[in-house]
Amino acid sequence: MPKLAKVYRGKIVESSHTGHIAVVNSNGKLLKYLGNPYRITYARSAVKPIQAIPVLETGAADKYALSDADLALICSSHNGEPQHTGRVLAILKRASISVDALQCGTHIPLARYVYEKLIKEGKELTSLYHNCSGKHAGMLITAKHMGETLEDYYKPEHPVQQRILKIISEIFDYEINKIKIGIDGCGVPVHALPLERLAYAFARLANPETFRPERIMACKRITEAMMNYPEMVGGTGRFCTDFMRVSQGRQFGKLGAESVYLVGDIKSGIGIAIKIEDGNTRALYPVVLEVLKQLDLLKKEQIEQLTSYYMPKLKNTRNEEIGKIVTSFKLQG
Repeated sequence: MPKLAKVYRGKIVESSHTGHIAVVNSNGKLLKYLGNPYRITYARSAVKPIQAIPVLETGAADKYALSDADLALICSSHNGEPQHTGRVLAILKRASISVDALQCGTHIPLARYVYEKLIKEGKELTSLYHNCSGKHAGMLITAKHMGETLEDYYKPEHPVQQRILKIISEIFDYEINKIKIGIDGCGVPVHALPLERLAYAFARLANPETFRPERIMACKRITEAMMNYPEMVGGTGRFCTDFMRVSQGRQFGKLGAESVYLVGDIKSGIGIAIKIEDGNTRALYPVVLEVLKQLDLLKKEQIEQLTSYYMPKLKNTRNEEIGKIVTSFKLQG
């Protein structure tokens, strides 16, 4: 299994991260790869943009007057900052749905300052702060619009999840009965497919012209929303947000748990899927940027703007620089 990144402590390689990469065009051709491009991989949150498609196609987005910023939030794994939680609340309010209907569970907000403020003010940690609350809000308003039950919208057999499964099969061009189903960290179904199918899906999002007109419009609106409102997709100090700002409307990208990352390039119609085998995200962003560099999809000055992600410095508890993470691969194909 190829090493994608080396972790240096001083001048010595202390550890390394292996993984897999697939680069596919919108015709489904595997252009470049490394490792096993057919590794069956849970997409996790990286496919939230595809899970958002039914929000548009059912008419729920129009019914509840979703803005592009709202759509970007529905695609997000957000920090739980006020810009995120306030927007989730507003989406639910327009559909007359209580925050208590969110079935994503709770976790500490990804933005540390938000958690510290909650503690100081003695406020309750609710599902609103969950990084997936935007996605769940999208699922809830879709169920409400379609006249479906709200209390079990997260279950695999619910129409909300069945629509998502069908759309994933169509976008990925992969037989529905071959899709492996697990349960994601937020309680909804998560889908496992070959890595190159994940790349192909994002290539089709980047160049959706083979779809019917309604789906073309849905794909374009979702990807444009992400690129126009990247702060909604992640938040302060997050790679997804900073990367899409620097890409200036050419690329959209989304993180998935256990170190999955998907990128779509609008200009070339290329999709990229990356999986770090050990699930550690510290090597993921350097690898994403190195792939884009090798494919000539990011300019030198853009890489420089993202240098803290491209070649991150390792520091000890005294805030002293003691090492770095460096990519160490060459794409094949």
